[in-house]
Amino acid sequence: MPGLPLGDFPLGPFLASLPWVAAGIAVLLAATFAVGVRQRRHSVMDTVWGLGFVVAAAISWFLSAGHGDGGRRLLLLALVAVWGLRLAVHIGLRARGAHEDPRYADMLSSAPGSRNTYALRKVYLPQGVILFFVSLTVQVGMFSTGTLGWLAWLGVVLWGVGFVFETVGDWQLAQFKADPSRRGTVLNTGLWRYTRHPNYFGDAAVWSGIFLVAADSWPGVLTVLSPALMIWLLAGKSGKPLTEKAMSARPGYKEYVESTSGFLPLPPRRRGRPQPGLHQPGGR
Repeated sequence: MPGLPLGDFPLGPFLASLPWVAAGIAVLLAATFAVGVRQRRHSVMDTVWGLGFVVAAAISWFLSAGHGDGGRRLLLLALVAVWGLRLAVHIGLRARGAHEDPRYADMLSSAPGSRNTYALRKVYLPQGVILFFVSLTVQVGMFSTGTLGWLAWLGVVLWGVGFVFETVGDWQLAQFKADPSRRGTVLNTGLWRYTRHPNYFGDAAVWSGIFLVAADSWPGVLTVLSPALMIWLLAGKSGKPLTEKAMSARPGYKEYVESTSGFLPLPPRRRGRPQPGLHQPGGR
């Protein structure tokens, strides 16, 4: 693994930056919570999710000036900003004028007391912690002093693959949903023919690529648990499982599951052809 001795990493300035990043995320989530209370729609958190990483990257970029490698700092800021801003705009436009997301409504319906207090504990605080932990890859990478090497550029390629899957998959889904004749059925064309979750796979590839950019210089490799957590959430916890649970009763979905890879893009299996229609991903 290319990199530099730990002694060359500016540990003191990095540690001093952590409270500032945490404070920036906290301010963003506090403002989001206020909006959610006013609108009675806490799924607004989904729109702000990508922006939280942009805030973390921007603060780290500013505070790492004079410490980390300038090329890596700028590259990480650009990769996170492009991904996070696109995601925020996409979800914001999709949710414009909508009511509370069914996933949030179902969870908040069991609130033992105040719905807003319950949302603060079950939505905003956990996602804030996750956001900070996943962004550690970016924070450490910003302060790393080694110049960009081949592993970083491999990470850029992987990020690009993920960004294409996520962006094109979201666009194909939006186009499909715009056709009323396909409502209530299953989208199985385009990228959705090769994976049931091109957007989630894209997210996973994006963060794997960002990790490689950070891991190109020591001690970025030590942040491997950050992208691992993101991938686990997407593939095994709140992304894929919740989406497929919601879709399980839709006509043709069983056949779609039998013929299409659950996460990684693979050639479709020949086990039947579901009728074309709509696939609504959750958590996006």
